[in-house]
Amino acid sequence: MRILLAALLPLLLAGCVVSPPAEVQEEHAVVPDLRSDGSSDVGAVLAFYARTRKLSATELVREQDLARRALTRSRSDGNRMRYALVLTVPGAPAADETRALETLEPLTRNTASPLHGLAVLLTTLLQERRRLDVQGQGLQQKLDAMLELERSMTGREGSAQRKR
Repeated sequence: MRILLAALLPLLLAGCVVSPPAEVQEEHAVVPDLRSDGSSDVGAVLAFYARTRKLSATELVREQDLARRALTRSRSDGNRMRYALVLTVPGAPAADETRALETLEPLTRNTASPLHGLAVLLTTLLQERRRLDVQGQGLQQKLDAMLELERSMTGREGSAQRKR
């Protein structure tokens, strides 16, 4: 009896699972537009970014194009933030931090904007990432120079020993 109950219990519980509505399952494919009147709150922007990070490469390229068009139509704070965020998603095929910084610049100057603080934070992070990239490139050049020096020294020692 216990064996039969143990075998039926998972089947009964599986029947109780309610699947989420189709609109929730496809939420990652549909990215809502931020309000274009500039009154977007930081929570909506962060929710937008969380959804954007889950997009596939092709969906992300499409979202970048949509955000660019929205910014062209209306240069609102929400559209600026939306475009800057889709340009900075890690692993994005068309990531452009320079363009994102240019897009955020008016927001960082406008202290009255509800997105000012987030724009300053994002700008600071992008500038720090850029600084670290430059520093990493400098370190890589130094490492390459040291490796070349080591190769040249190893080559001379080997040729000097052969002559004797």
